[in-house]
Amino acid sequence: MIRDSEKLRPHERLDVWRDAMSLVESIYRMTARFPADERLGLTLQLRRAAVSVPSNIAEGAARRSTADYLHFLSMARGSLAEIGTQLEIAERLGYCEHDAAAIEQLDRTFSRLNALIRSLDISRTLRDPGASYESPIPNPESHA
Repeated sequence: MIRDSEKLRPHERLDVWRDAMSLVESIYRMTARFPADERLGLTLQLRRAAVSVPSNIAEGAARRSTADYLHFLSMARGSLAEIGTQLEIAERLGYCEHDAAAIEQLDRTFSRLNALIRSLDISRTLRDPGASYESPIPNPESHA
């Protein structure tokens, strides 16, 4: 942590945010080995998508409404799907070997993010059982 304070911000308490931060580190290490001519291509795309995940989780956690929070978690989930696709592209192009640890990290982050989305959907329904609310995230139980 950068701050001296013992107090954590709301997103810093989330396991999914910590997982997403570790995923960013893994993606940066992996893409550092990509060919130099990919710096403005797949390297940049993967890094941006990776950074987007914990950033959107943090921004959502700082919002005042559950709907806003779910919106940002939805964007984080989309970025995770991008990362999965981009990793497969990198592997097919021979820029990296299949990295089981990175895929496991991606899957764990997906699972925890989906669990958070489900819990927010459930708590919102419990607070207002009469509200007709549809999650902005189709099929939050799935991985993709």
